[in-house]
Amino acid sequence: MGTPHFAVPSLNILVENGYDIVAVLTAPDRPAGRGQKIRYSPVKEYALEKGLNILQPTNLKNKDFLAELASLEADLQVVVAFRMLPALVFEMPPKGCINLHGSLLPQYRGAAPINWAVINGETETGVTTFFIEQKIDTGEIIYQEKIPIHPTDNAGDLHDRMMQIGAEVILKTVQGIENGTAPRIPQTLPEGAIKKAPKIYKSTCEINWEQAAEVIYNHIRGLSPYPAAFTTLNNKKLKLFATNIVEEQNGKVLAPGELNTDGKSWLHIGTCDQALAITDLQLESKKRMRIADFLRGYKIESGTIINPPVI
Repeated sequence: MGTPHFAVPSLNILVENGYDIVAVLTAPDRPAGRGQKIRYSPVKEYALEKGLNILQPTNLKNKDFLAELASLEADLQVVVAFRMLPALVFEMPPKGCINLHGSLLPQYRGAAPINWAVINGETETGVTTFFIEQKIDTGEIIYQEKIPIHPTDNAGDLHDRMMQIGAEVILKTVQGIENGTAPRIPQTLPEGAIKKAPKIYKSTCEINWEQAAEVIYNHIRGLSPYPAAFTTLNNKKLKLFATNIVEEQNGKVLAPGELNTDGKSWLHIGTCDQALAITDLQLESKKRMRIADFLRGYKIESGTIINPPVI
């Protein structure tokens, strides 16, 4: 059970190791892009390539769907980036239903664990497989693998590494369940000590220039490349994808949100302490570009103050 690119390596590794995939569940086809052409999910594209049985239910509690799912007689359900399952589904297979989560549970339970680990400046995260229970991300842990977060990683970098490592942990987990050696470790950390990873909303992406440079730096890379942190320049949304913390030119102190630039190759924005050099950005209605390309086509005066973001 999975939908995005993140889920494909986990399905692939099970196929390559000879497991009988009786069905692949993925999201229904949806129109996408300017032409609103029907687009298949990455998991469906892979399943079609491999000739796998594909199910795309719109209602996981539908009686006909549940009957079809039961008729497959799956020993185990493997969930990677799918959606919340009703008990009628995850209690069906005799070997249980397992999920791959992008954190070291119980830390960063929730919809966006990769983003929040980077936003919060963590230096380490990981992947966890666990048995699904009724309450989200609280089931017994099977295996975990730690993954370092490098100072220059953005959420996309971490996602891509985690996607591959997660597939290996999925294989290890399925093998362990198959041969009866998979552990079942309760999540015991007190609720108050658990960091959460809630869904990312538009308001989450707004940059507060009154914060410290390091906080904003982590915020930007934790939302890059998608959905991207943003600010507002001359009443237009400006997405920021990559920055560096810098000492301001000639010891000049910039106010929070104040711009400084040579108009050719660099653009700095003040915070409550240091400044951030913008290296990769996208202005509303324009394509994403490097800072030098942006400055060639957009005139900015030093001393300009970034507008309050439009929400």
